[in-house]
Amino acid sequence: MLKLTGKVQDYAWGDTTSIATLQGRTPSGGPEAEVWFGAHPSAPSATDEGPLDEVIAADPVSALGTEGTLPFLVKLLAAARPLSIQAHPSIEQAQEGFAREDDLGIPRDAAHRNYKDANHKPEVLIALTPFRAMAGFQPLEDTVALLDELAVPQLEDARAELNDDSVDVDKRLRSVLSGWLAMDDPAPVVEAVLERAAQLDSDVARNLVFIGEAFPGDVGVLAALLLNHVELAPGEALFLPAGNMHAYLSGFGVEVMANSDNVLRGGLTSKHIDVAELESIVNFEPIDDPVLVPEVEGNRSVFPVPVSDFAVTRYDGEGSVSVAGPAIVLPVAGEIELGELVLSAGEAAFIAAKDGDVSVQCESADFFVVQTS
Repeated sequence: MLKLTGKVQDYAWGDTTSIATLQGRTPSGGPEAEVWFGAHPSAPSATDEGPLDEVIAADPVSALGTEGTLPFLVKLLAAARPLSIQAHPSIEQAQEGFAREDDLGIPRDAAHRNYKDANHKPEVLIALTPFRAMAGFQPLEDTVALLDELAVPQLEDARAELNDDSVDVDKRLRSVLSGWLAMDDPAPVVEAVLERAAQLDSDVARNLVFIGEAFPGDVGVLAALLLNHVELAPGEALFLPAGNMHAYLSGFGVEVMANSDNVLRGGLTSKHIDVAELESIVNFEPIDDPVLVPEVEGNRSVFPVPVSDFAVTRYDGEGSVSVAGPAIVLPVAGEIELGELVLSAGEAAFIAAKDGDVSVQCESADFFVVQTS
C-alpha cells in the first residue's frame, strides 16, 4: 500500500476553499480546481517510492496483476465557474485521432492538439455538495419549449429547424449546433438570449445568466440551450460516456474516469476549439434523464457504469471492508485505517494487486473505493 500525494490543479474555474477545507489545510489563496490521484503521466501522484506511474511501470504485474497501466484516474473536483462545454472520444476515435496527430507531427503538449493520448475518457461525477451541470442533449420538445419561452427573434430559424418532424432528431440537433458554432460573431444573439433569460424565473434561465456572466458573448451560451440542465443532490451522480456533450457549472464532487486527458471543446473556454473534430465525436441522441442514482445496500452505494476501466463504491458508517487491489481508496469524511496507514478526509492510498485483500477499517467515515470492474 502506498499513500498518494495528489497533484493540485489550479485551473481558473476552480473554487478557493472546498478542497482545502476537506483536507483540513489553509487554502492557497488561488483557485484549487482539482486534485488528481492516479498514474496519469501529466500529473502522477507522488508516493514514498516515487511517482505512481513510475512505480507501476517498474513492476506492473505486482502493482496491477497484469501488464499495462492503471486504467483509471480519481479526482476531487471543485468548480466555482463553468467548465468548457466538451465531449470525449470513444477508444476507437482516440486511437485514430492520436495516431493521426502524431503522423502530422503535432507535439503532444501543443495547445492546439486534440488528442493527448490514445485512450477514451468515460467518467462519473459523484456530488459531495449540490452540483449544477449540463449533460447530454435534452429531449427535443424541451428545447423547443425553452426557445418558445425565451422568444428571441434571432433563434426563430433554429426553433423552426428543430420542429421539423421530416428530419431525424439527431440531424436537426447537429445542424442547429453546427450553425451556431460556425457563427462569426455570436455575441449579439448571446446577449439577446441573456437579456431575456434575466427576466425569467427558472433553473435553466439562472444557469444561462451564470454562464453568460462568466463568458460574455460566448457561443457556449447557445449550445447550453440544447442540453439537459441538472442539479445533483449530494450522493447523486452523472455518468458521461463517449460522445456525451456536457459542462460542469458549480459544485464539489469526486470524479472517476478512464486514465485519459482527451477533451474536445465547444465553448466556454479560452482553450483550443476544433468544431469539426468535436462534431465528429458527439452523440446527438437526446437523453431523457442523465442523473445516475446509486444502488444502495446498507452503508454501501454502488455507481453502476457500463465500462470496464473502473468501478466505484462508496461506504458510509463504521466497521471494516475488504478491498482487493489494484484500487484507490479516498475518504471524504472521517478517518480510515489500512493496516498501519491512516487516511484523513481528502487523502488517498493505492492498494496494489500484490497486497491481496486489505482490510479498511473505520469508526465513522465516508470513503470511496475505485477498482477495475
